Amino acid sequence: MAQKSPLLSIWSLPQPVFVFGSAILAASAAANHWMDAGLLVSILMFAPIPLLLIAERLLPKRRDWLLNWRDLLEDSFWVFATYLIWVPIYDEAYDTPISNFFASLRDASGFPFRLEAETTVGLVVAALIGIFAKEFIAYWLHRIQHRFMFFWRIHATHHHITKLSVARAERTHPLEFLGLNLGSAIALAFLGASPDVVGVVVVFGLTSAHFNHSNLPLVSGVFGWLFNTAQWHQLHHSCNYDESNTNYGCVVILWDRVFGTFSGKDNIERVGNGSGEQLSLLSQLTIPFRSDEVLRSL
Repeated sequence: MAQKSPLLSIWSLPQPVFVFGSAILAASAAANHWMDAGLLVSILMFAPIPLLLIAERLLPKRRDWLLNWRDLLEDSFWVFATYLIWVPIYDEAYDTPISNFFASLRDASGFPFRLEAETTVGLVVAALIGIFAKEFIAYWLHRIQHRFMFFWRIHATHHHITKLSVARAERTHPLEFLGLNLGSAIALAFLGASPDVVGVVVVFGLTSAHFNHSNLPLVSGVFGWLFNTAQWHQLHHSCNYDESNTNYGCVVILWDRVFGTFSGKDNIERVGNGSGEQLSLLSQLTIPFRSDEVLRSL
């Protein structure tokens, strides 16, 4: 049975305060030039990881999710690979051509709207419009990944985790960056998002993702009416098949509410997929190249 999230709990405050606070900082730097906006975005991309790791150790939601040294080393690999290897590769080799294509479509269609702003408030509002637009596409791509084995094989690595923690947000197979980048490339390019708006979108999205995977006793509150939260996203990582096929939104939960895939259930027995066993790093990297039979047995 779905449980109601307390609206005024103190544990409903950290995620929206940190997410919106980081986005406002990035927008303010871009609008008022008190710091190089690109540098600040880079800092804010990493900042939640060590802070939330410390918070998880002090105030964990579940002690059986606490990380050991092996877990920490493996998570360090995924963070390193994501930010220093795979993101730069896809930014150059994939995201730009796709963005250029949809920007050309916008220009050819005469679409008058452009996501641009020069003030802090304007940049945050423009970023939110871009987030809801790109998350609409990401929602359907995510649902498709859970529906068809061909697409599941590039997404399965992210679900073969047996504990939740902040850096698990980065546990994404390099092939899945194709799908993750697609929604942003289409929506932000077609809407004509400026680089400053894109920077705020990135900060808002990554900060949300880090909180959503954290092992903290957070509750959704009012923020969870529209945006995904740790409370809602933990259910998506349940080892129970039906429970995992809910709450597909990465940053936004609104589309799950609209299209009937939202669940407010607040307790799960196990995290993982299939057998629920922890996979080796090699197994996680080779999942997309396994047979359907092997994938079903993992």
